[in-house]
Amino acid sequence: MNSANKDYVSFQHVKKTYDGTNLVVKDFNLDIAPGEFVTMLGPSGSGKTTCLMMLAGFETATGGEIYIDGVPVNNLAPHKRDIGMVFQNYALFPHMTIAENLAFPLKVRKLDSETIESKVQSALDMVELGHVASRYPKQLSGGQQQRVALARALVFEPKLVLMDEPLGALDKQLREQMQMEIKHLHEKLGITILYVTHDQDEALTMSDRIAVFNHGEVQQLAPQLSCTNRQAMRLWRSLSVRTTNLPVL
Repeated sequence: MNSANKDYVSFQHVKKTYDGTNLVVKDFNLDIAPGEFVTMLGPSGSGKTTCLMMLAGFETATGGEIYIDGVPVNNLAPHKRDIGMVFQNYALFPHMTIAENLAFPLKVRKLDSETIESKVQSALDMVELGHVASRYPKQLSGGQQQRVALARALVFEPKLVLMDEPLGALDKQLREQMQMEIKHLHEKLGITILYVTHDQDEALTMSDRIAVFNHGEVQQLAPQLSCTNRQAMRLWRSLSVRTTNLPVL
């Protein structure tokens, strides 16, 4: 392979089409270093979530190669990729307690009960929800449920976590609070995060680098602090009013 050893995630000339003709992702290339926080920013239909799902294994790339820690994963089953996932809708099991929700991925990995109990408690304490272990998801607020979803993604200690619009269902104040919590956990744990959003403030607040998506292509890829030039700001303004008619750089 051609991916450099320093890269933990590598997309190499990745393409995706659903009908065999129209490419929803066009020759996508992106290398992510270990411990880096990269955000894919773009409007609905831009291809960012499709790239995330191909990395997770829920979508199959039409062309190109995807690597995780130097290993090609195009043909690797999702559960063998050892990736944490956080979604906008929380995806918690309503019939399970919070502790049981967190224990589920550990039981799948066949850990012993003592280890599971310890890891579940540690993960809940990490998001300051150790006191809700015996409750059910419906008994928690939206913000609490999202923190539980985050804890479940981290409980088995993955090196890579994917987040697909995880804060989209929260109000502004709670969203800003969660941004800080996610960034703090990223810095504390040193995990690699690939984050998808259409919210420019989220991208600028949390990211090490930002990939601006439109029409299945990366329009701009730059460190967060360098995303201040005129062309980038035109893109941010376009995204902030949720238009899909972005200017081409």
